[in-house]
Amino acid sequence: MTTANFSRLRRLLLLGFAAVGVSAHAQLSIEVTGAGANRITVTIADFGGEPGLSRAITSVIRGDLERSGLFKMIEQAQPSLTEASSIDLAAARGRGADAIAAGSIGATGDGRNEARFRLFDTNKQVQLAGAAFVTGAPQLRAAGHRIADVIYEKLTGEPGVFSTRIAYVVKAGLNRFELQIADADGQNAQAALISKEPIISPAWSPDGTRLAYVSFENKKPVIYVHSLATGKRTVAANFKGSNSAPTWSPDGRKLAVVLTKDGGSQLFTVNADGSGVSRLTSSGSIDTEPQFSPDGQHIYFTSDRGGSPQIYRVPSSGGGAQRVTFEGSYNVTPRLSPDGKTMAFITRGNGGFRLAVMDLANKQVQVLTDSFKDESPSFAPNGRMILIATEIGGRGVLSAVSVDGRVKQRLSVAAGDVREPAWGPYQK
Repeated sequence: MTTANFSRLRRLLLLGFAAVGVSAHAQLSIEVTGAGANRITVTIADFGGEPGLSRAITSVIRGDLERSGLFKMIEQAQPSLTEASSIDLAAARGRGADAIAAGSIGATGDGRNEARFRLFDTNKQVQLAGAAFVTGAPQLRAAGHRIADVIYEKLTGEPGVFSTRIAYVVKAGLNRFELQIADADGQNAQAALISKEPIISPAWSPDGTRLAYVSFENKKPVIYVHSLATGKRTVAANFKGSNSAPTWSPDGRKLAVVLTKDGGSQLFTVNADGSGVSRLTSSGSIDTEPQFSPDGQHIYFTSDRGGSPQIYRVPSSGGGAQRVTFEGSYNVTPRLSPDGKTMAFITRGNGGFRLAVMDLANKQVQVLTDSFKDESPSFAPNGRMILIATEIGGRGVLSAVSVDGRVKQRLSVAAGDVREPAWGPYQK
């Protein structure tokens, strides 16, 4: 049964974006509003070494920590510090810093660079971490992200996600769609696919080496699996009708997909190479937007089988569906947190479509945004932030929101239309 409420959902799945111009490798810019409660004050001393390289890596580390909303930067007292310096921790504490990090970057003799650092707790007067990362000049930012991840984990107790990547789609010109991959801070963007036809629903494989997505390059929606290392693509689903909404099983062997080959919009599973197609749901309604639970035991999905779009779940091996959402008349696009305890989704209320989260244990729901056209939620691999697409001034932008709603980041491309975000897994 097709309802009027599903018109927007169909648009999310099948349509392109407004025509705007944007350069092929435009970087995302990030604007941060809000902050976490009880921010940790930290000093990141200017790294020693060649000035250009040291400024670059110091800037990456500071930028990562500041954008998280969990840290407040305190300027250093000494003009220059390295990991080998004798650091006055009491003085750093006196300036208000809970922690201080210092490091340097230098040549290794084989054309590469080594970034070294140490992190200290100024209250306990002890070293918390120390590490060295060897990298080529083009990967200098990656070393900065890794150092920021170490600092984040030591000071918060949970893994950082600065070394991860995000995928998204940019509409570039009248007939140019780009599937782009960028660092989590929006920099270092590269186009994985350029097409004259829309690209939608990118989904990362659990190991981060492949992307599944829907491309309209053959004038119909076809699901591909794309190896990021080689660029090789495999057709995972190209049946009669629509092939859409791919999502990976936790072991990376299968995809849950939506096919209309039998007449209705229903859920199927298929091996990543396109073999082994198996039907999962059989209803007279629209079943779409599947998402595996992290343990692989269930698939959450959107359906109008109850008369309006709501979220259900079904055992991944097949069986009866169980309704999950009951508040409101429109709840779509379920996405599970990495620990499986929280579900992000899009709900309609107060004249807009907003990001919400549900505690799956007690069913409590919290709306996290006050925007009007949110879509496509995607959790960071540590579960701390949720990346979404939204619309501001008629233009698609990305926004990252903390699960408690306190920290918000806006990621945009100048004069560009950005949609369909997917936050990648931890790098192996």
